[in-house]
Amino acid sequence: MRTRLSLAEGERWYVVRTQSKRELGAEMQLDAQGFRVFMPRIAKTVRHARKLKTVRTPAFPGYLFVALDLDLHRWRSVNGTFGVVHMIMADESPLPVPRGVVETLIDYVDETGLCRFDRGLKEGQQIRVVSGPLSAALGELVRLDGEGRVRVLLHIMGGKILATLPRSSLVAA
Repeated sequence: MRTRLSLAEGERWYVVRTQSKRELGAEMQLDAQGFRVFMPRIAKTVRHARKLKTVRTPAFPGYLFVALDLDLHRWRSVNGTFGVVHMIMADESPLPVPRGVVETLIDYVDETGLCRFDRGLKEGQQIRVVSGPLSAALGELVRLDGEGRVRVLLHIMGGKILATLPRSSLVAA
């Protein structure tokens, strides 16, 4: 995947704003037109009808990235693509993403295709739970271990609860 997303000479990454909950459709339409598209995905736990389910969802809802060389590609057709609202512009041309930002996001993608933002967690850091039954809870990282588990002190209902969670279910708050 990383080789498919490597930039050629003269290319830069640009941000595309999509219609609400239409990121996947916009990604498929742009891909069908021959554009290289990157939409970072995360695992998120959702509750519906008293059941928890983990789903793959965009890390940045409403946005995706497209690799373009403005001199070679027909970039204006991106704005006319189904599911796309518009590209982020500066005056009359698309505004490129600062170098290294998208490349860092691509490096965070694991073998399952999900972005892992849990890198760089440190003891004492404020965290937010992003998956599992404690999804959206805030707390403090108490201890890391080498097996992908962490001890966190969660701030729930006015109290503090010590819990052991998978490292992948946390992000820095």
